[in-house]
Amino acid sequence: MKVQDAVVIITGGGQGLGRAMAEDLAGRGARLALIDLNPDRLDETVEACRRAGTEARPYICNVADEKAVESTFESIRQDFGAIDALINNAGILRDGLMVKAKDGEVTKRMTLQEWQSVIDVNLTGVFLCGREAATHMIQDQRGGCIINISSISRAGNVGQSNYSAAKAGVVALASGWARELARYQIRTGAIAPGFIETEMTGSMKPEALERMTAGIPLKRTGQPDHIAQAVAFILENDYFSGRVIEVDGGLRL
Repeated sequence: MKVQDAVVIITGGGQGLGRAMAEDLAGRGARLALIDLNPDRLDETVEACRRAGTEARPYICNVADEKAVESTFESIRQDFGAIDALINNAGILRDGLMVKAKDGEVTKRMTLQEWQSVIDVNLTGVFLCGREAATHMIQDQRGGCIINISSISRAGNVGQSNYSAAKAGVVALASGWARELARYQIRTGAIAPGFIETEMTGSMKPEALERMTAGIPLKRTGQPDHIAQAVAFILENDYFSGRVIEVDGGLRL
């Protein structure tokens, strides 16, 4: 796929990794439809992309709301005339141990709401957005590419039952969709970031950040641009489909 002039949707596009992806693709000439729930951050990112000389539009949408997703994707198709690529990046955290106990007494358990809220956004939202993107791509008979942002936590991580399950799920979706959608010339893929330098890591205590970084073979955290570069690779490589790229400094070998 030629990124120049391609219509790319990015969920969670207002901040963090989503903004890095948007600005990188803007510099490559993509036309961007950015979805987020934070209007202020979304508008900031849209303006940054426009300053790079490309078309960018904001869309407020809860990716876990089926009707909202359907309506938003229809609006994007009408505004841009087509949908060439989707990056499923939107996600939330509700970390906590499944069961926490002391001296044989259970003191806290992950609630169903903590579980479900993460599954709704991080997994169901990916399904809903992927379904809508594929629907429009098939109807327009122009092929396309869908990228799901996973995490190295998909292998399982303490205190992240909900997040790990969702991030494993989006890799499975990318693999399954690759087989389902190839007949329509739609490719799929996933990216599993490791520890990336974002606002979240920036708020960590220095000693905690140092301990975390010490476990990375490259001895440094990744940058948002590293994920953006992986996105561009998948979009531009027309023989890549159904696989996951780990961008983690060698943390999972």
